[in-house]
Amino acid sequence: MGNGIATFAKGRFVQWSTVSAGSDAILVILLKSTGLVADATMKNYATVAAVLAGGNVECDFSNYARKIFTTGLTITVSTGASTATLSMSNYTWNAAGGAANNTIGKLITAYRPTSTSTDAQCIPMTYHDCTATTTGSDLLVSIASTGLALAS
Repeated sequence: MGNGIATFAKGRFVQWSTVSAGSDAILVILLKSTGLVADATMKNYATVAAVLAGGNVECDFSNYARKIFTTGLTITVSTGASTATLSMSNYTWNAAGGAANNTIGKLITAYRPTSTSTDAQCIPMTYHDCTATTTGSDLLVSIASTGLALAS
């Protein structure tokens, strides 16, 4: 399970996670380890723009681009436990780094309402510790089998 779910996403992340192959999407964004804010602060950012203005710095290693998910999300509902668990497939940044490298400290997911949304319109959903240093090799990120987030 992730470090946490953003305050502004609580109660809505399951809805946002049921994106269709249209304009909605879930973004996966990597942040550098330097300048990261505390999780207690991270959870209260209302937009991706606020996350990046708050001292966090998005990765810029060679071959980095935000991952955009319109599929590969699974929601498991447990009526007995009154919970919903969101899981994501693994993702890879091919030949991550090499010419320009980063030390990664955090992965965030965000809901993007339309394909033309700006960072000021994208809402952070979850944040996760993610420690790796790029070297030019493939970077594989996998979410634990317990899921990306749990709503209870």
